[in-house]
Amino acid sequence: MELLDKLTILADAAKYDAACTSSGVDRGGGKGLGSTMAAGCCHSFSADGRCISLLKVLYTNRCIYDCAYCVNRRSNDLPRAAFTPRELAELTIGFYRRNYIEGLFLSSAVWVSPDRTTEEMISALTLLRGEYGFRGYIHAKAIPGADPALTERLGLLADRLSVNIELPSQASLEKLCPEKKKKAILAPMAQIRDGIVHSKGELVKYRHAPKFAPAGQSTQMIIGATPESDRHILTLTQGLYDKYKLKRVFFSAYMPVSNSPLLPARRDFRPPLLREHRLYQADWLLRFYRFRAEELLDEAHPNFDTRVDPKCAWALGHMEQFPVEVNRADYETLLRVPGIGVVSARRILTARRVGPLTFSGLKTLGVVLKRAQYFITCSGKMLEGLRVNPDGVLRHLVALEKPALAGDQPEQLSLF
Repeated sequence: MELLDKLTILADAAKYDAACTSSGVDRGGGKGLGSTMAAGCCHSFSADGRCISLLKVLYTNRCIYDCAYCVNRRSNDLPRAAFTPRELAELTIGFYRRNYIEGLFLSSAVWVSPDRTTEEMISALTLLRGEYGFRGYIHAKAIPGADPALTERLGLLADRLSVNIELPSQASLEKLCPEKKKKAILAPMAQIRDGIVHSKGELVKYRHAPKFAPAGQSTQMIIGATPESDRHILTLTQGLYDKYKLKRVFFSAYMPVSNSPLLPARRDFRPPLLREHRLYQADWLLRFYRFRAEELLDEAHPNFDTRVDPKCAWALGHMEQFPVEVNRADYETLLRVPGIGVVSARRILTARRVGPLTFSGLKTLGVVLKRAQYFITCSGKMLEGLRVNPDGVLRHLVALEKPALAGDQPEQLSLF
């Protein structure tokens, strides 16, 4: 098979993997190709958050597993291909020299065995780092079930590792991919977490100690293929951040690729893109706004209101905590106000040292007053002429979302 044909097949097979964003990492100390400063790999993102600057491919789409939700499942009749380590290394270098990419995202189906697949990926990355002197960003998928020694070697070659948890519950995993085990998925996550901690400790002692996955680890969950609620998914996300110190949890709206009776019927099914978007917004609240999963959803409200973003929904459900006086509120309180983000909250803290803030001043600082006006006061006063009741505020906030929802294109929605 020609290399271009392999690239066509394996790049298309990788499109369902969302966990491919890059993160700042410094691989200085050399003059090899792709060397970067601490700002990291240059990259851009599509509107729904997917990184588009990396060469994103599978090493192979030949798979020993028959997961019902996966396009590369063993029983699916589709063209199969596999790179050789040399082919993948030369392809990456060729794309880099043409300025098409700044790094590589390498995943793979499980070919022959987890050990064999990991060995092949290690061979390709060894060529890139060694023979070709590539110093650019590399994100590699750790294969559940592989020997820990192989996972360690992979982490010393890649900047970021990820292990896809795939489905949000053990029951769904047993139903749709019984050959995979939860323990086998979580074991490499724990190993990567411990390896990163150990590597950082060694770097404190020895300047030139090898770096293990210096950009951390991430994972991905498929949304909409199984019946778990948003609350279940967000609680699991919170647990992954707490226990395994992940950099990101990615959510991928299920795309119908199978006629399996275990999955939603293809004819009537629409990928839950808006739900995916709300989960990303909630994930943002967990990572940057100091919320906890149990604050955003509970037993009475297990799913997000798709009409408004999770931060607005939380505020409307806790009106007793508002309005907030922006001239006195602390940083954590400001972060919980719809329309005030991390940057604008910090600007407020700095600006009010000079004098009291006004509504016009807040707009200059970057506060989105269309949202924030219902939840704040300046010097004890709300915006002149404003009338606040929860139902009216909800209607207004829903109206703000409607232009972005037009045409059913949730990927164009803005974050907070």
